[in-house]
Amino acid sequence: MTGALPFVLPPELEATAPPEERGLRRDAVRLLVAHRRDGRLEHRRFTDLPGVLEAGDVLAVNRSATLPASLRGTTGGGRTAELHLSTRLPAGLWVVELRHPAVPASTPWLDAAPGTVVDLPGGARAELLVPATTSASRLWVAALTLPSGVLAYLARYGRPIRYRYVDHDRPIGAYQTVFADEPGSAEMPSAARPFSAELVTRLVARGVTFAPFVLHAGVSSPEAHEPPMAEWYRVPPESAASVNAARRAGHRVIAVGTTAVRALETVVDDRGRVHGGEGWTEVVVTPERGVTAVDGIVTGWHEPEASHLDMLEAIAGRDLLDSSYRAALEEGYLWHEFGDSHLILP
Repeated sequence: MTGALPFVLPPELEATAPPEERGLRRDAVRLLVAHRRDGRLEHRRFTDLPGVLEAGDVLAVNRSATLPASLRGTTGGGRTAELHLSTRLPAGLWVVELRHPAVPASTPWLDAAPGTVVDLPGGARAELLVPATTSASRLWVAALTLPSGVLAYLARYGRPIRYRYVDHDRPIGAYQTVFADEPGSAEMPSAARPFSAELVTRLVARGVTFAPFVLHAGVSSPEAHEPPMAEWYRVPPESAASVNAARRAGHRVIAVGTTAVRALETVVDDRGRVHGGEGWTEVVVTPERGVTAVDGIVTGWHEPEASHLDMLEAIAGRDLLDSSYRAALEEGYLWHEFGDSHLILP
């Protein structure tokens, strides 16, 4: 993995709670701005974004809303298990992850085999059918039997997926962005979390345009360090037109999150034009592949061997990525979905 960075993340830099519980508004987290042109780094607040972006810039934002996709159940052997719904497939099937319920857990994933049944609340059940991939033994294709529609069932029995660094469960609202209106993501498209309605208004007044799309993010367990699986996306023709118009006028296209990069890079052609489209994307952005549809990215801070770092290196270059992460560690930026932000500009 070319994107791996040689650092150790100190526990004190892991954000264990939303900024609102640390006495901050969600749009007041820290923002490190990295300029590829000259390698300059700026330490700012996210509320400074209208002063950093320019009139005519386009922000590609994900409208996918986070599901309460974690369900407590038991397996046939009486073991308590945590079932994470990752990706909705055709024919009523899902990609799921089966974990020990303890947070943290020394061995996070439960051993399972085809035919394993997980009994879930309210008389529901999940039967594991086949491994979802050859490279990720933690993920399974499962058939769900539910007493109601999946959204209604999860609203009653589900909880947001939570990893070891978050100190306790929180309501689903803590995991939604201001753009979220189409449920489908197992994990929050968290790069957009610091945006507030007030900040969006200020950006629009500045002349920044928003290009919405949908990509339903699956689980990306931080213990696994795997490339992303196939994910469902939809890029509207109007958003594609906004991106193309900005590029023709010499303005910048800034992806809000790695989901935005993946969606736009899926629908860009060899001439650099973005098209509307929907379906399943298997695009994996690496430094070798490069990027065509985006000029920069708003993102969070990722673990040392996260596959997202390959994408960030494709956008920033290795030197700028290294210097950004060194500065973030030295200055005490906070990691993960409730942490601080990183803006990479050309």
